[in-house]
Amino acid sequence: MFSLKQPKPTFKSYLLPQADDNIVSEPRIKKLEPVLLPGEIVVNEVNFVRKCIATDTSQYDLWGKLVCTNFKISFITDDLMPLQKFHYKNLLLGEHDVPLTCIEQIVTVNDTKRKQKVLGPNQKLKFNPTELIIYCKDFRIVRFRFDEAGPESAKKVCLAIAHYSQPTDLQLLFAFEYVGEIYHNPAKKVNGIDPGGGGGGSGSASGQQTPLFETYSDWDREIKRTGASEWRVCSVNEGYMISTCLPEYFVVPSSLADQDLKLYSYSFIGRRMPLWSWNHPNGSALVRMANIKDVLQQRRIDQRICNAITRSHPLRSDVYKSDLDKCLPNIQEIQAAHNKLKQLCVNEPFDETEEKWLSSLENTRWLEYVRAFLKHSAELVYMMECKHVSVVLQEEEGRDLSCLAASLIQVMLDPYFRTIVGFQSLIQKEWVMAGYQFLDRCNHLKRSDKESPLFLMFLDCVWQLLEQYPAAFEFSEVYLTILYDSARISLFGTFLFNCPHQRVKESTEFAISKNIQLGDEKGLRFPCVWDWSLQFTSRDRLLFHNPLYIGKSTPSVHNGAHRTFKRSKKNYSSTLRGMPPALKNGIISEQEFLPRRNSLILKLKPDFLQAAEGQSHSMEQYFRDWFAKPVDLHGVILPHLSGTQIKLWKLCYFRWVPEAQINHGGSITAFHRVSLLADEVDMLNRSLRQYKSNSSLQGHCSELDQSRMYFRANGLNDTSGAPDFLSSSFPFSPVGNLCRRSILGTPLSKFLSGAKIWLSTETLANED
Repeated sequence: MFSLKQPKPTFKSYLLPQADDNIVSEPRIKKLEPVLLPGEIVVNEVNFVRKCIATDTSQYDLWGKLVCTNFKISFITDDLMPLQKFHYKNLLLGEHDVPLTCIEQIVTVNDTKRKQKVLGPNQKLKFNPTELIIYCKDFRIVRFRFDEAGPESAKKVCLAIAHYSQPTDLQLLFAFEYVGEIYHNPAKKVNGIDPGGGGGGSGSASGQQTPLFETYSDWDREIKRTGASEWRVCSVNEGYMISTCLPEYFVVPSSLADQDLKLYSYSFIGRRMPLWSWNHPNGSALVRMANIKDVLQQRRIDQRICNAITRSHPLRSDVYKSDLDKCLPNIQEIQAAHNKLKQLCVNEPFDETEEKWLSSLENTRWLEYVRAFLKHSAELVYMMECKHVSVVLQEEEGRDLSCLAASLIQVMLDPYFRTIVGFQSLIQKEWVMAGYQFLDRCNHLKRSDKESPLFLMFLDCVWQLLEQYPAAFEFSEVYLTILYDSARISLFGTFLFNCPHQRVKESTEFAISKNIQLGDEKGLRFPCVWDWSLQFTSRDRLLFHNPLYIGKSTPSVHNGAHRTFKRSKKNYSSTLRGMPPALKNGIISEQEFLPRRNSLILKLKPDFLQAAEGQSHSMEQYFRDWFAKPVDLHGVILPHLSGTQIKLWKLCYFRWVPEAQINHGGSITAFHRVSLLADEVDMLNRSLRQYKSNSSLQGHCSELDQSRMYFRANGLNDTSGAPDFLSSSFPFSPVGNLCRRSILGTPLSKFLSGAKIWLSTETLANED
């Protein structure tokens, strides 16, 4: 057999020998490369990395390359994920990717030297890491091993992840690089979407755009939608001339002149003048207001504002003021409760806490605070709905607790905000444009003293209402969970800034530094989170829809004509009949007022509960009457607040915990079956159309032929079982996300218990 090396010709052989056809060349190693977005660059990488999949064995581990970019950490492998039967694909992120802004803490470990270190930005690492543990803000824990990787390469990629996940300046977040690249190269748009393209791709069946409330016309349409005829859109803050933490346009009483507003603004904290949020059909208004800092002028200005609100009411009703700082837990208490919840859901092993798990959950006070927000919001609903008075939500700065309370009140009162587009417009109006500090509260820049999960608390409260009244909401809990996840992706301008002015100021400075011509635009336009087509395919977005939702009217076919079937109150079923009085009246039952350990009921009792006995009796009677009647899904909904009715949002908090996963179980099984039934109903409608169609229905054919459901029936009377990949964590998969037993002995516990640094001083002292 000849060698593969070709010999030189000699006098014995003047012909070059041919290589043996049977010799097989070595296989070429496939080059693993990350998928990058516009503006995304690789800053460091390391090969031969092992991603740990199971907690008790290494046989399922994956081999590949660990890459750090200026947007995410990405693990790239050719190996198939073991034990995983389903993967819900995000178009922006790979199966093993973690956005940098989702990283909570980074811990490096050296097994041989028994050292571990929490990595901060610009820190040195004096040992070669054999293991990297990533703790994520969504309760994920991801672990990588460097046993076969180059030690220096492993150290460099760990330092790069620590540096880029903890930026020191807002303009270092990836969204700026992405938008800058798009402005210079428009052809690089992801999925054909323009940055800041509005509210398209919401997944709404109606195809409506989500109003962003950045323009005068959006606010004017909301005034007309709610019938607030005595209120007007004010442009006194145009160009942010009055307050940098208010939107350019907002709604005020018609009786207040612009000159008065300019004058009064100096007396409010942050110059945050009263903001109109919503109008009840009876004329009552919901208003948000910061505290008045000018003590000498406080009484006069307060009276002037209240008089203007009173004159805007058709009945000239009084104004009720709710001091949220006195009625509700503060942001520090909510953050402490969230830390304890994280410790319980992530760090505590099941075998040690199983017997006392429920009491441990109660001691976190998270559900207690959820109950407090729902309770107080329901009582303010009573003031507007029954007493016909306008409500003013007063808070020190008017941009934290009032965001949550105002949003909950509107969800309970207005069915429009229980649709997908309506809910998105509510978040735009009451959170984004009203100046909720997403940058600080989500801790994108790792300034932990300002962090507080108020937005998550709001989504949890909405989930409680969705769980109690599933047919009243167009969206599903999957939608709420993904919305929370999207706040941790540093691409969307929606959840990136503390206020609209900050977006304009920072993006304008960035545009000047990058020589980007803005023209007439007020700052750069960032991608909007409501453009869901950026993240998910049209089919995957069908999971946002709640198959139990009952719209205001349902199309039907009768004698070939397209008609509308309107549901009467008799069509609504009540699950309250035959229930004990304490459960029927979860808001005002006597049991709710009994002092309990760690209870907020007495500490946070609103002022109007301590008012005259007659008014208290009137409120109790209102709630008693409401819960005794069938629920009008398109009217007011009120929460049940008894101990058994407020639950832990398992999909959000337990989806990454393998031990908590229930195969073929959980709420998804009901979701699957109801989806099949709804799809069968749609199939029957299509069959009716085929037999009784006429020219007036031709325009509806394409719409009716498309299924609205993610899970689709194979035919009428489909008796097929649930897919094998369904579990209680669907559509998420906990495979490869370690928890509990795998992290015992790591510094996570100390951090979650309140320490600002996860490692003890002894560990840090032994670093050398």
